[in-house]
This record gives sequence, structure tokens and C-alpha cells, in this order.
Amino acid sequence: MAKKGTARAARQQLSDLPKQLAALATMSVPALAAKYLELYGEPTRSRNRDYLRKRLAFRLQELAEGGLTARAVARIAELGDTLPESWRMRQAEAEKKSAAPPLAVPDGRDARLPPPGTVLTRVYRGTELRVTVREGSFEYEGKLHRSLSSIAKLVTGTAWNGFTFFGLTAGSSKEVTQ
Repeated sequence: MAKKGTARAARQQLSDLPKQLAALATMSVPALAAKYLELYGEPTRSRNRDYLRKRLAFRLQELAEGGLTARAVARIAELGDTLPESWRMRQAEAEKKSAAPPLAVPDGRDARLPPPGTVLTRVYRGTELRVTVREGSFEYEGKLHRSLSSIAKLVTGTAWNGFTFFGLTAGSSKEVTQ
């Protein structure tokens, strides 16, 4: 019986699709951003109306009619490096989202952080930055800071994710020394 209800809901969603797509044309950027959060489960960083409309239209159609087939996904993976860079980036993002979030290590620290005493190095605009990981803080130029992001902002003058700036995120090639 559950299959009948599911099929009925799918047909209803398909019949509403043209209305939903048409509604995107009249939505404001904040409304599009809210819809993006609803459909993708994460906030968008874009405020480009056309981009958001295209992404939302794609997602609505994907949800209503189904995404790529398993065969298509397998073929994409098989093509690997011959695919355009934007496709490879999307695949990497999807894999990262499906991976479990980093867990806290037994002592309660963020698992992305190396152990206390580790020196993080980063060359920024020709200057080597050296940050020492301390218990509950970070030492930079003899001063303690609560976060890597505050150090990155101090150095660059703009807001940065500290883990990204110092190369502690997946796929980063920044140097970390002990």
C-alpha cells in the first residue's frame, strides 16, 4: 500500500513541477536563497539571481523526475580525469558531503587539529607564517589566539576559514610540521 502512496506523491510532484519552475522567475534573491536551503540542505553563498534560478530548477527537476542513473554515475566515474574540471569538482563535493563529519578526538579537540606542539606553516605573500598549536589556543608571533581564523584575518585583513587558510582541510597541500 505504501507504494501506491509514494507513486501518487511522485505524480503530484511532477504535475506541480511547471508551477514550481514558473514561481522561480518571480522570486527575490532572499526567497531563492531560502528555497536553495530547503532543497539542498545547506545555505548558498551566491546572490546571483540567474545562477540560483538555474540551480533550483535543476534540483526541482532532479527531485521530481529522478537524478542520474547508476549507469551514468558509473560512466562519469570511469571517465575520471578526462572529464571537465567543473564535473570533477562537483563529484569531489558530493563525496565530501556524503563522508561522515570529523569526530572529536577522545580529549574533546576538533579532529581536524593536529596535536598540541605542532607548528603550522604557510607562506603568504612571500612571508612564512608559523603558528604553534597549543592546548585550547594557537600561538602566533608570541601572542595567543582563540582560533586559526582570527590569525588568518589578522594576517590577510579579510575573513578566512582558518582550517582552509592553514591547509587543514581535505585535499590541501599546505605544509604542517611537528
